Amino acid sequence: MVSFNLYLIAYICIYLVSTALKTIIERMNINYLEKYGKTVPATFQGVIYEEELKEIIRYTSDNVQFKLVQTIVIKSLFLFIVISGILPWLADNLANKNFLLAGLVFFAFIGLIEVLASLPFDYYHSFVIEDRYGFNTKTIKIWISDLIKSLLVMIVLGGLLLSALLLMLKYTGMNWWIWAWAVFLCFQLLMTIIYPTVIAPLFNKFTPLEKSDLKADIEQLAKKEGIEIEGIYQMDATRRTRHTNAYFSGLGRAKRIVLFDSLIQSHSQEEVLSILAHEIGHLKKNHIKKQLVISGIVSLFLFFMASKLITCRVLYESFGFSNTPYYVGLFLVGILWEPVNYFLSPLGMAISRKFEREADYYSIDIIKRAKPLSTALKKMAKENLSNLKPHPLYVFFNYSHPPLLERIEYLEAHDKF
Repeated sequence: MVSFNLYLIAYICIYLVSTALKTIIERMNINYLEKYGKTVPATFQGVIYEEELKEIIRYTSDNVQFKLVQTIVIKSLFLFIVISGILPWLADNLANKNFLLAGLVFFAFIGLIEVLASLPFDYYHSFVIEDRYGFNTKTIKIWISDLIKSLLVMIVLGGLLLSALLLMLKYTGMNWWIWAWAVFLCFQLLMTIIYPTVIAPLFNKFTPLEKSDLKADIEQLAKKEGIEIEGIYQMDATRRTRHTNAYFSGLGRAKRIVLFDSLIQSHSQEEVLSILAHEIGHLKKNHIKKQLVISGIVSLFLFFMASKLITCRVLYESFGFSNTPYYVGLFLVGILWEPVNYFLSPLGMAISRKFEREADYYSIDIIKRAKPLSTALKKMAKENLSNLKPHPLYVFFNYSHPPLLERIEYLEAHDKF
């Protein structure tokens, strides 16, 4: 067991406060829905009925209860690992090993515990909650296959990134953090490019959309907006879930349009085009590039702070480490940042919601009507059993998109065409 000291107690207090706040806000969210969300909003009249609204409340409540249990268990387990002395013991046993190998083993041990701890929750969410409401379509075989593939991808890509960071740290001197930051940025850009063409196809089948009026209209829309795309694909989402979606992925010539097969089945051609027009809005407003810039600035700050903290012996001693290997320092900086990041997350969410509103406005400009997008959003709310009355504080901390009711009311009020 790690000896308690002022710094460790301060960390535990911040960690517990952030965890408590998260659970309280989750509980407030469901209480708010049960109090104010029992009547179908005027905007959804004729689309969602009383029985469906009750199912939305049940689905949201089940997910909240699940998240509360998951958060408490996972957070408690992690705190136990931090104060139990397991990690200092592991670091001591790796002290005489190769620096790179020791760092990879150290993080692999932590990663393995996280994966094992999350497995029962992932299973329960998919095969109990999602199955209860008719969303889950995956089999145990697919679930296991996805799990194995995810682990392999994480091991390969995570191992490469971590190895590069550790090598920068060891061999590039005092300015290691600048080199590590550059490697991290390059890795992010690489992932943006290879994800749609290499990683995503490991999990889903992407079939070029057959020649049709929909494909012709999508190509015409992209051409009109000056967007060069690699292809238009239909994804076999219904092999795993009945949730609906569509998105752009990739950068440069690797950009591709992906439509869930469930979306094509349940939405009209005009609605699908309005959703894609929203995604085009993200591209034309440079939201992806702006997010990369923001991510770059934040990560630069984190690497700079890591360079200052990683040589601070008291940091290691506060968490029970007698040795000061730099890979342990990276881990400690990471766990210090996690609760701080939670309190800063509303800023990122606010920026994301601003981008989503801009993309909605752009969709209206392209389609010349707001109704197709508002109708599509209503259908998606019904299909996905979306919470129509989230608590404002929950939105503040967790919503990357404006609440659906707010988005739809704005669209319908500003249908200028």
